[in-house]
Amino acid sequence: MTNDLFGTSRNVSARIPGWSLTERDAQFIEMLMPVWEWFYRYYFQVKTDGWHHIPAEGKVLLVGSHNGGMASPDLIMMMYDWFSRFGTKRLVYGLMHPSAWKVSPKIAELAQKLGAIVAHPKMASAAFDIDASVLVYPGGQYDMFRPHSQRYKINLAGHKGFIKLALKQEVPIIPLISVGAHDTLIVLFDCYDLVKQLHNWGLPWLYQIDPGVFPIYLGLPWGLSIGPLPNIPLPVQIHTRVCQPIIFERYGKDAARDRDYVNACYELVHIQMQQELDKLVRDVEKSS
Repeated sequence: MTNDLFGTSRNVSARIPGWSLTERDAQFIEMLMPVWEWFYRYYFQVKTDGWHHIPAEGKVLLVGSHNGGMASPDLIMMMYDWFSRFGTKRLVYGLMHPSAWKVSPKIAELAQKLGAIVAHPKMASAAFDIDASVLVYPGGQYDMFRPHSQRYKINLAGHKGFIKLALKQEVPIIPLISVGAHDTLIVLFDCYDLVKQLHNWGLPWLYQIDPGVFPIYLGLPWGLSIGPLPNIPLPVQIHTRVCQPIIFERYGKDAARDRDYVNACYELVHIQMQQELDKLVRDVEKSS
């Protein structure tokens, strides 16, 4: 493995955003911590538990369920919790969909400073090779814009790459779940099929990127909005939970090549995350 292969030299990373492990800036993260703390304590009034499940050292694969549209406030609050507990120098990288890097170079530049890297097996493996942990939200846009009626349903969108990654790297999966963030905007329904038909008739995609979803939702600042646009989260209390590690029976490259085994591991993760989310919903309702 060479630095040039993953674009970790400054010249290469400047041309290909997201293909670098050196753009992460601990001082920049430190600068943002007071801002995140205000949102954590006062705007979202976050309640969290389960952080004892993350070992004090060593690498893990953090697997989250996205909520709240593009703002995904539970993600930011999880990041604040991680840095406030483990410090900004403990390495963790977040996998970000390749399309996200094309939308706004400025946002991509900021994301790199926070530790975002392109969602590609080579980059994830490179992060693990330097003993960093990796954060992934497999459901992506399908998860973050799922209808409000499905706010308590885990949606990993059938994406199994994270399972293969955990098996190859022989790392435990630690699920991250939350309640409340999907109330920071109200997704009414997804009209993607209709918009895709319009695209087939000649309507171009914004940024020439097929979004995969096209939600209609209520939220700030637009009121009624259509499409996967940025939003300002409503000030709703968020409850987050770090769940018990999931450890598989078999690991290694052979296990990652076994399609049936990968499918079984995926179903195990999905079932356990749904059970944990159901329990968190009940706990929140009791405390309310």
